[in-house]
Amino acid sequence: MKRFATVALTALAPVSWGSTYAVATELLPPDRPLFTGVMRALPAGLLLTALARTLPKGEWWWKSAVLGTLNIGAFFPLLFLSAYRLPGGVAAVLGSAGPLFVVGLAALVLGERASLRTVLAAVAGAFGVSMVVLTAEARLDAVGIVAGVVSSASMGAGTVMTKLWGRPEGVGPLAVTGWQLTAGGLVIIPVAALVEGAPPALDGRALLGYGYMMLINTGIAYWLWFRGIGRLSAGSVTLLGPLSPLTAAVIGWAALGQALTPVQLVGMAIAFGATVAGQLAVARSARSFSSAEQIDQNISMDLSDGRVRR
Repeated sequence: MKRFATVALTALAPVSWGSTYAVATELLPPDRPLFTGVMRALPAGLLLTALARTLPKGEWWWKSAVLGTLNIGAFFPLLFLSAYRLPGGVAAVLGSAGPLFVVGLAALVLGERASLRTVLAAVAGAFGVSMVVLTAEARLDAVGIVAGVVSSASMGAGTVMTKLWGRPEGVGPLAVTGWQLTAGGLVIIPVAALVEGAPPALDGRALLGYGYMMLINTGIAYWLWFRGIGRLSAGSVTLLGPLSPLTAAVIGWAALGQALTPVQLVGMAIAFGATVAGQLAVARSARSFSSAEQIDQNISMDLSDGRVRR
């Protein structure tokens, strides 16, 4: 039950990220994705750091910079570049490949054992998302594809490294999230200034949108995401990723009047089913690993006592 609650809370992060498209198109200034990235990350990071009342110490200055760059500073601009160069459906499919990056990196770096069921769940999730978002008119662009793949790899590497390094002793996920968001926002600022120029004028709608993006879509969402990484396996967390494009599709249908075809509905069912199946597969693998570890420990204890349990 405790694991289920942790998974459910962590899942709220990609669900929140699924609202990004609707908020950006309805409330925010057009053609300012990098400025939006700064407004999402930097104020949220400073606020969380102030609430935590803890600054990095020692090696955690550069670790926070690395994690902030991977999870935010590089991920946001590359994601936006992919979205601008590709149809939204193609960009979303490239993003849904993130779990495959994490499963592979987690096996290499963390030694997490990825079962065949986990890999199949990741593949099925990406396939289901493709049914939801791809259209026959989708065009391909080499720069956009590279940006989309690298953005997924960046977020995947950030997820694995966040799990590998954990947190400093006595420091909670609120502070670590604040450090990463602050570092990531600072990385985006010079890129935004170079590409987009001076910040745009903001009206009430834009302030409302940025307030939501900063507090809910980024501050709380990333806190839940990094909290989940600390309590679950990297594979378990990343398999929740398909919930983001699924949420975007539901919001588009419910709030923006976008129609859903039978193929999209089937794709949504496949992607959601793969997400649930992936969580069950990871939980089963974790129990099997724990049981095997306990058996090895028991055998070692018996041998040290000069007898073998039969």
